[in-house]
Amino acid sequence: MTFLEVRDLHANINGKEILTGLNINIDKNEVHAIMGPNGSGKSTFANVLLGHPKYTVTSGDVLVARQSILDLSTDERSKKGLFLGFQYPIEISGVGYSHFLRNAYNTLSKSLDKDQENREVFLTVREFHEYVKKNLDYVGLDPSFLGRYLNEGFSGGEKKRSEVMQMLVLKPNIAILDEPDSGLDIDAVKAVAEAINRLITTGAGVVVITHYARILRYLAKLDYVHVMSKGKIIKSGGKELSEELESKGYGWLGLEEDK
Repeated sequence: MTFLEVRDLHANINGKEILTGLNINIDKNEVHAIMGPNGSGKSTFANVLLGHPKYTVTSGDVLVARQSILDLSTDERSKKGLFLGFQYPIEISGVGYSHFLRNAYNTLSKSLDKDQENREVFLTVREFHEYVKKNLDYVGLDPSFLGRYLNEGFSGGEKKRSEVMQMLVLKPNIAILDEPDSGLDIDAVKAVAEAINRLITTGAGVVVITHYARILRYLAKLDYVHVMSKGKIIKSGGKELSEELESKGYGWLGLEEDK
């Protein structure tokens, strides 16, 4: 049984159709990359998947474990084990980073305890704090971040590392990362890739939305590379496809940036 199925998905914003018949199947323990020109619908797909209210699904379906999630709210979708790492993470003043993570982890544990055998049970705040600190080390963030508000005052690179660290802590079934490498230097890209590799070892499925093959080279595995254009996937292949796109661009596929 494929864990996540997207069937002929159509979605629009303010009456303008962005997704025009998207089909993709993503299973646990699979790593997918989605590439494509600007405006091709990659970020829209990620946001529609988690139920962003500004998008309207007009037809098609999204199933998790064979059950449609289109009528579910964003938090209910997350309780199914879906995680979205934002392209532009926002700052939330007044929400303590560590407190946010602990509440989110406990909430997910209640809904995923029968689905995931490797979820730790933390009896004390200190136990959870030590668990989070370990994951901070994996992405190169200082433990002082735990005493700050969520993303407040973080640099662009720190916000991206923070998103990936949240993914490691929460242990979703499927993680969708929207351009986790944008704006990062090479050391940060390597750190983010290593964090993704650690999630892969848990058996989670991972989708990396990116413009560049650079981060994909550091992944322990890459099962599928998909090219999106005008709201649908127009070509799929293996890792070699990402390298071909890196060297040739999208012109050889007859694509230009969608307006």
